[in-house]
Amino acid sequence: MAITSAKTAPASKNRFVMQWLQKEWAGVAVLAIFYLLIFVLFSILSPYFLQTRNLMAIGSNMSVIGLMAIAGTPLIIAGGLDLSVAAVAGLSGVIVSLLYGMGIDVWAACFIAITVAVALGGINGILVTRLKLNPLIVTLGTMSIFSGTALVLTGGISKPLVISGFNWLGSGRLMGIPVPLIFMASFCVASWWVMARTKFGREIYAAGGNADASRLMGINVDRIQIALYVVSAVVGAVSGIILAAMLGAAAPNAAGQHLLTVIAAIILGGTSLYGGRGSVWGTVLAVLILGTLNNGLTLMNVSSFWQEITRGTVLIAAVAFDQIRVRANSN
Repeated sequence: MAITSAKTAPASKNRFVMQWLQKEWAGVAVLAIFYLLIFVLFSILSPYFLQTRNLMAIGSNMSVIGLMAIAGTPLIIAGGLDLSVAAVAGLSGVIVSLLYGMGIDVWAACFIAITVAVALGGINGILVTRLKLNPLIVTLGTMSIFSGTALVLTGGISKPLVISGFNWLGSGRLMGIPVPLIFMASFCVASWWVMARTKFGREIYAAGGNADASRLMGINVDRIQIALYVVSAVVGAVSGIILAAMLGAAAPNAAGQHLLTVIAAIILGGTSLYGGRGSVWGTVLAVLILGTLNNGLTLMNVSSFWQEITRGTVLIAAVAFDQIRVRANSN
């Protein structure tokens, strides 16, 4: 009997893993079909949509949002949440502009901004894990603190940051592909590899699926979440630097408007707010869907006010779909 059980257990585990993977890829396939439909629709409605320049613009404009969303995906899978990532992005751009204005080399200023982001992410992680505070409240509070600090440092005024080599990060191209899009694609592949191929990635899913059981198995859930909060903040800082390079200026609230889109993309991509489930590829497809929607509506001269309504509607719909998925999986 013992031999039979030993043989059966791995088979059952493998069956469970295969079923889980099938569900995840099924969700990604649905998003891919939906994106294809949107792509075809706007191709028909607008003669400018399929132009190479416009398609590259979609990728470039969504790269900053994509970076923050990809970084936020494993954090939410692990049971966390970071609403301060866009505020970190704005503050990082401000830090770079102020330090450069003081005569510090722009790349050294970028390094300092990223180092500050490590500390900010660590603060979020410690408050959530060590003090057991609600991540929604913690990061909502730190979002206000970080964005307020950026406003205080600049007086609410954008700071110019026009430096040829630096601005290449936001507007340059390699083999015709926008540099920000290359950053996003590279980070996406790296994140997928970590999540799918490493022990750390498996621990992220375990921590979000059942934190108490994971601790009993020897997984340091607090350490994982702190590390992911730091990663989220660092990627937020890199996003803010790229955005400042793209705009040629550092605005304290430059990335704040993207927060809803970041959260909507993560949830729409299939990542559960309850943790334990999600995929990087789903998030990327959701980012492309939201970016294509925004671009297509702009080409059709739809008011930005209606675009704002669309973003809010998509966010609510994404949360609703997440609830439906949770209930379906529990049955």
